[in-house]
Amino acid sequence: MSLTIQNLSATIGETEILKGLSLEIPKGEVHALMGKNGSGKSTLAKVMAGHPAYTVTGGDIQLDGESLLEIEPDMRSRMGLFLAFQYPMEIPGVTIANFLRAAVQVRLAEGEELEAVAYYKNLYSKMDALKIDRAFTARSVNEGFSGGEKKRCEILQMAMLEPSYAVLDETDSGLDIDALKIVSDGVNALRGPERGFLVITHYQRLLDYIVPDVVHVMVDGRIVMSGDKDLALKLEAEGYDWVEKETAAAA
Repeated sequence: MSLTIQNLSATIGETEILKGLSLEIPKGEVHALMGKNGSGKSTLAKVMAGHPAYTVTGGDIQLDGESLLEIEPDMRSRMGLFLAFQYPMEIPGVTIANFLRAAVQVRLAEGEELEAVAYYKNLYSKMDALKIDRAFTARSVNEGFSGGEKKRCEILQMAMLEPSYAVLDETDSGLDIDALKIVSDGVNALRGPERGFLVITHYQRLLDYIVPDVVHVMVDGRIVMSGDKDLALKLEAEGYDWVEKETAAAA
């Protein structure tokens, strides 16, 4: 069982961004995706989630063997795909408690009702683990939150929804070291044989806390190199120029 991307190409407007990208993330593994700004990392995450601004021009995305390309974003989520946004949006007037309760309820079998006491017990347990003040349940989603609070809220959503595959789009962006550790602890607590992760990041520092099984390097809309966690250390020490030179020499 895996989240599989096969020869994926995608455009926004007339600009081609993904250019025949292939990647497989089995359940039970954490894969890191690294690359310079503009290499297509965030585009990949948005295309996987079904963002309407992007047009898939070739290839396929399959979740446990089922193609996602003709499936609406909300159904992709119900099938087990989760995206943590680089820049989580605010939803004024919708409390975190009600937002998450609706998201959990819609995943239940038809006619089954979410039991309120059990829901709040589970929610508070997850909030305590992420060091989120319980008073946040009454606040509107992400409204007035710091960068770290927004990212913790994203991880809280993931913890409550328990997806089969989670894509974290630069979750470390804008976090101080304390918030980074808390978010990483939340991700690590969800690691297991029933779940696969794609962690998108610029920097190796996140991978000190969320240690990946595989590291991929993206250049110009393609994955050009893969390796173990030592590859991320080399990128941190030497940058990306050597990858681009090796890729050009091999072309």
